[in-house]
Amino acid sequence: MAGGVLADEGALKRAHLYEHRITAYFIFACIVGSLGGSLFGYDLGVSGGVTSMDDFLIEFFPGIYKRKQMHMHETDYCKYDNQILTLFTSSLYFAGLISTFGASYVTRIYGRRGSILVGSVSFFLGGVVNAAAKNILMLILGRIFLGIGIGFGNQAVPLYLSEMAPAKIRGTVNQLFQLTTCIGILVANLINYKTDQIHPWGWRLSLGLAVVPATLMFIGGLFLPETPNSLVEQGKLEEAKAVLIKVRGTNNIEAEFQDLVEASEAARAVKNPFRNLLARRNRPQLVIGAIGLPAFQQLTGMNSILFYAPVMFQSLGFGGSASFISSTMTNAALVIAAIMSMYSADKFGRRFLLLEASVEMFCYMVVVGVTLALKFGEGKELPKSLGLVLVILICLFVLAYGRSWGPMGWLVPSEIFPLETRSAGQSVVVCVNLFFTALIAQCFLVSLCHLKYGIFLLFAGLVFGMGSFVYFLLPETKQVPIEEVYLLWRQHWLWKRYVDDEQTNR
Repeated sequence: MAGGVLADEGALKRAHLYEHRITAYFIFACIVGSLGGSLFGYDLGVSGGVTSMDDFLIEFFPGIYKRKQMHMHETDYCKYDNQILTLFTSSLYFAGLISTFGASYVTRIYGRRGSILVGSVSFFLGGVVNAAAKNILMLILGRIFLGIGIGFGNQAVPLYLSEMAPAKIRGTVNQLFQLTTCIGILVANLINYKTDQIHPWGWRLSLGLAVVPATLMFIGGLFLPETPNSLVEQGKLEEAKAVLIKVRGTNNIEAEFQDLVEASEAARAVKNPFRNLLARRNRPQLVIGAIGLPAFQQLTGMNSILFYAPVMFQSLGFGGSASFISSTMTNAALVIAAIMSMYSADKFGRRFLLLEASVEMFCYMVVVGVTLALKFGEGKELPKSLGLVLVILICLFVLAYGRSWGPMGWLVPSEIFPLETRSAGQSVVVCVNLFFTALIAQCFLVSLCHLKYGIFLLFAGLVFGMGSFVYFLLPETKQVPIEEVYLLWRQHWLWKRYVDDEQTNR
């Protein structure tokens, strides 16, 4: 099989001895920890809506406002093409990709909980500064604070959830991050819909309400237990054992605890985790987890839809209210997809979901591109029937993405790195993810202007490449204990050459 197979139970070290029950303590830790996704989601949802609000444009981008009024009900691919406007969105992600390396240090030395607290404080400050902004410089400064918060939160939360979860339900638990992200997007869109009717300061309310999820995350984080993996890594063995007993709901945790201790001993022998990530034996994790999946997650074109859904629908001829309603429909589809993914990730597997969705997403992007090509021509009014077709196709695309590349882009990287490179690896994951997020945010509107319908055909080609990447290189990781995922590489047709060669040379 091209993608490799699961290691069988006999090949695993102690996995068959692991025990767990679902406890209230475990549920509390997962719910509070997953709130980090709401920060990311709220910003994804709020920024595109705010940039399409007339009051916001009048105050900061009057030239775009005039252009928008001239073509409100017409197809105009270049209506919002402005690099300073897109910098408002993308500056957050550039700040996040830089801050994630600082987050790696905090996460490894002080724990996952420490990074979650730092991220919530920074995000709170960003919301305050943006709500009070008097000029573009203040807007960008606020976005930088928000970016630092996301850099820390996205670095720590997926690790936290994967390390707290038992192997059999790790996929479901980790996808709480995706679910809260999607809920954050939907809530932000609904808020934008209401605040767009509050003149002239409704946009300030939209941006300022970012303090709400940040406050909830900070308060919850004060009571959040650290993960057993992190406590062992810090040398707090008795505390780690106590937490493991509470989250697993059983005193029979010796097998799992011993695996954690052995992984920690290997981790302490590594003095430079970022350099170690480049070692030949870690090539699968580097190529798949640190670079491939986080980059491809953004190259689907999904975040272009999330960032600029109201803007995009207005560019295609929808009125202001119609564009918000259309983008709300796509965001609701994203929440539904996240719930579907929580059920299916541990049932069907990560690899299956990625491959199946890639086929769907390819088809939808081709049809969207062809549909727009047939109606090509700036200044033409978009027929309602065609507009409805576009909304349906985009909703179907969102459903496919939301149960596959969206959650799997965070889940798979969080579970494949060994402990000694886990924090460093997750930092690279977040850095690559936010780099391509920022790149897409900065380039989408200008690309829409110049490539027109071709931008959707470009995304279709990228999705085809992504599906091929998964088919040939990604083994299935469902229900494999997180400290024993490394055994998968030894059975893969390609990666075993790197892992076996490394073992031979050691």
